[in-house]
Amino acid sequence: MSGVRSVVRSRGARQLLAALPFLAPALIIFGTFVFYPLGKSLYLGFQISDPFGRRQVFVGFEQYANVLTSAAFRKSLLVTATFTLYTVVPAIVIGTFLAILANQKLPGIVVFRTIFSSTLAASVAITSVLWLVLLHPSIGVLNEGIQAIGLPRVQWLQDGGWALGERQGALDLVGAWFWDPNWALISVSLATAWMNIGLFTIIALAGLQTIPRELYESARIDGAGRWAEFWHVTLPMLSPTLFFASVVGVIFAFQSFGQIDILTQGGPADATNVMLYSIYQEGFQNFRAGAASVQAIGLFVILLSLTLLQFRFLAGRVFYR
Repeated sequence: MSGVRSVVRSRGARQLLAALPFLAPALIIFGTFVFYPLGKSLYLGFQISDPFGRRQVFVGFEQYANVLTSAAFRKSLLVTATFTLYTVVPAIVIGTFLAILANQKLPGIVVFRTIFSSTLAASVAITSVLWLVLLHPSIGVLNEGIQAIGLPRVQWLQDGGWALGERQGALDLVGAWFWDPNWALISVSLATAWMNIGLFTIIALAGLQTIPRELYESARIDGAGRWAEFWHVTLPMLSPTLFFASVVGVIFAFQSFGQIDILTQGGPADATNVMLYSIYQEGFQNFRAGAASVQAIGLFVILLSLTLLQFRFLAGRVFYR
């Protein structure tokens, strides 16, 4: 028995040595850009440094407790969760609807597929500038639209604030978008959801094209209408794709930074200060590397937990044929 075990061990060692040259590039890349930064962040979380980052004092878990229980961290977490809800759900719903339209067998449908997925080609910077112009109170298209239907436009005042036109009280309806705490997060979420629609359209369209046509033919023979086909055939067969899109969408939402930095810089009054931008502020504006590292570790744990929860509670509702 011991001889068999030694043979198995030696064979496993030889296989490992043979695989190492092929694994080495990936291990080096992951070690440099994933494992080392993670370990460094854990280490810095135990340290408090001066504003110049030269002198560090070991404080143990005290900094973790202070940062993770602070009101600022709780608010940034709430803003991030709200931002995720505002962006992921509408983008998946609209993307699925557009994918169903693009999956029809019609002449020239390729053109519509290109149009529906075109937002995928827009970078974060282009999307942010586009929506900044669209929602601009002076030159924005939305301002012209609300004025055309009889609502007052938002105007720029000399003191640097935003005011309404002839009538008062319309701020509750149209707001000052990026400059109003009640509308800033919705405005940024609108731009982000628009940017993600193209990606989710492509994902949903790829899933729709894998559904066998025989299932729809069988449903029609049984007398199913369009809605019954969608509810009993399309949605169950598309559930793995939608599950994948939800996981990816949540991760993307928690990692959003560029549009926040360009459009609102986390304001006004921290209304759009998501977790990743809060980490940036702590690390590169306040020069508190330890506090930023603690938030980064918190973000990693939250994302890991959310992904595991999605697999735990949503994977059971996914239909795999």
